[in-house]
Amino acid sequence: MKTKYVFIAFVVTALLQAFVPLKMVYDNETTVSQGTVFKFKTEPIDPSYPFRGKYVALNFQENTVVVKDSVYPLGEQLYALVANDSTGFAVITGIAKVRPESTTNYITVKSNGCYEGLLRLDLPFNVFYMEEGKAQEAENGYRKYTKQDTYNPAYALVAVKEGNAVVTDVIIDGLSIRKYVLRERKE
Repeated sequence: MKTKYVFIAFVVTALLQAFVPLKMVYDNETTVSQGTVFKFKTEPIDPSYPFRGKYVALNFQENTVVVKDSVYPLGEQLYALVANDSTGFAVITGIAKVRPESTTNYITVKSNGCYEGLLRLDLPFNVFYMEEGKAQEAENGYRKYTKQDTYNPAYALVAVKEGNAVVTDVIIDGLSIRKYVLRERKE
């Protein structure tokens, strides 16, 4: 009789362990297919960690917001309201401490400190994973391009839906980062 309960417990545990990653994948796929895509301007970064996998590390210009209230404990979960500015790039238009009900265009973020009315945000997306053979070249190309004074900014396409945000592509010099790497290989 005990074997039956152990088997049932094992099956329930296995189903729960499978559910969590499947739910994460489902949420990201729903965000990509049904979310609003915003263009977040990126900026140069310092060298990245070598042990996190094959990815391009990203840093965003839109990671601070002016606030009147300076009480934002470090690590506090917040909701950043996102819209497009007149040039078509994403801007954070406000911060909410409770989940917004009037819009789906918000990102769940964490407070990274507030100083003199400027709240720094920890955005949930700061890497773009790529194929292993292109990731290092893409990282080098991205870093080189973002350090230049150029009229055409590098930016990430980020799908946003109800707090979830997924980087779908990184655009450098008007090209997808994958195409940019291929172009740089030819030169």
